[in-house]
Amino acid sequence: MTITEHKVVSIHYKVADAANAEVIDSSEDGDPMTYLHGAQNIIPGLEQALEGKVVGDELEVTVEPQDAYGEYSEDRIQQVPIAAFAEMEKIEPGMVVTAQSGEGQINLIVTEVDETTVTVDANHPLAGKSLTFDVKVQAVRDASEEEIAHGHVHGAGGHHHD
Repeated sequence: MTITEHKVVSIHYKVADAANAEVIDSSEDGDPMTYLHGAQNIIPGLEQALEGKVVGDELEVTVEPQDAYGEYSEDRIQQVPIAAFAEMEKIEPGMVVTAQSGEGQINLIVTEVDETTVTVDANHPLAGKSLTFDVKVQAVRDASEEEIAHGHVHGAGGHHHD
């Protein structure tokens, strides 16, 4: 069975920063990642590379930032009054805080803290990076009508994003 729109695909993958080959994430010690092809469940560059592949195919693909987690944008860095974090016991650089935005919940990385202001960065941690994926296709099946309607995989091995 070939990977096309409305197929549920299971892949084992390893992803590394293309600049220094540092491994960022891997499914090798766990279950494969399962996603619904054609539903933007995974980054566009990887989805495009998997189109037309079959079980057993192995590929290495380098995805540029615009087809991965986007370019790094200075506009996504903002300074917030420290009072906005009053309910938190401590706030320090490196912490990830969630905030509501027009696009739903987003993660912000705290980059700087002083007496009155907290600087947060809404860029994805992998924004601006080219990523190299080593992928092996484990399984391909037809998606159910419900999965297609909901835009994601149901059941075991599916990553559920609200």
